[in-house]
Amino acid sequence: MPAHLLQEEISSSYTTTTTITEPHSRILQNGESKLEKNPLHVGEDIRPEMKDDIYDPSYKDKEGLKPKIEYVWRNIILMSLLHLGALYGITLVPTCKIYTWLWGFCYYVISALGITAGAHRLWSHRSYKARLPLRFFLIIANTMAFQNDVYEWSRDHRVHHKFSETHADPHNARRGFFFSHVGWLLVRKHPAVKEKGGLLDLSDLRAEKLVMFQRRYYKPAVLVMCFILPTLVPWYFWGETFQHSLFVATFLRYAIVLNATWLVNSAAHLYGYRPYDKNINPRENILVSLGAVGEGFHNYHHSFPYDYSTSEYRWHINFTTFFIDCMAAIGLAYDRKKVSKEAVLAKVKRTGDGSYKSG
Repeated sequence: MPAHLLQEEISSSYTTTTTITEPHSRILQNGESKLEKNPLHVGEDIRPEMKDDIYDPSYKDKEGLKPKIEYVWRNIILMSLLHLGALYGITLVPTCKIYTWLWGFCYYVISALGITAGAHRLWSHRSYKARLPLRFFLIIANTMAFQNDVYEWSRDHRVHHKFSETHADPHNARRGFFFSHVGWLLVRKHPAVKEKGGLLDLSDLRAEKLVMFQRRYYKPAVLVMCFILPTLVPWYFWGETFQHSLFVATFLRYAIVLNATWLVNSAAHLYGYRPYDKNINPRENILVSLGAVGEGFHNYHHSFPYDYSTSEYRWHINFTTFFIDCMAAIGLAYDRKKVSKEAVLAKVKRTGDGSYKSG
């Protein structure tokens, strides 16, 4: 079966997909139509339970408020040691056993899905729903990724969307590539991040038993799932050296997962096209999508954060969407939110930078 037909069959079978359309326009007295300016309008009918990830253009930084840099030396030291270990791991890659390469790659993909399909699309944006077995898999995968627990990750991500490119954005790209990539983890959060994050409605996350269970036991779980397990499996099951297991399957793999995710915050906010909305910083970056299993269509995602695919094109360089559609085909994912073609074209015409190509 051709790939595009298979995609359509899996995307539509066994579950419903909610299509989001453009807000109704209102007719002015002079006969012209004008779209409602309320930025929540699209999401209100489709995701009544989710509003806190919609961009708030009315928020502006307070004048004279400058970011106060307060270094977190523990994070600086640990991140430096991790990346030194990963660099050494690169030198060991040619002498690894093939099973160790495969193990590291599989661990990387599963870890990435814990972030992209789990913390991001499911828990941060509620762009689809998942049954218990899938939620359990994603909470395990997310723990393997070690990028803060789902509750904290989702809170920071919602603040990032709602107050993007302001001091209330945890990884504000206006402070430069390094800060938005990793620097934000090496300093104390700006007071505006804490202030605005504390105002969000996170009741949906607190009501999720798996999310709160992970949060309660996160530190020991991370120690086992991100460091001990990926090191011991190659060493015990196929006789890989402990050195190769630790520096390649654990440190190098973990560093790659981290940097692939960070590139969404940095490169995808600074480099690329803005076919959907030229008024915001996030860009379409194909290279980021390759590394982050589908998260590089960032101008689209910030324009339509409620779309489960984070892209107009679903499976195109988007393994996470393929994974979610496969889960839908076996009944573990459902109620996937998808923006209609009409809404996309209306957005392109209204605010795009002219680089849009239909595909």
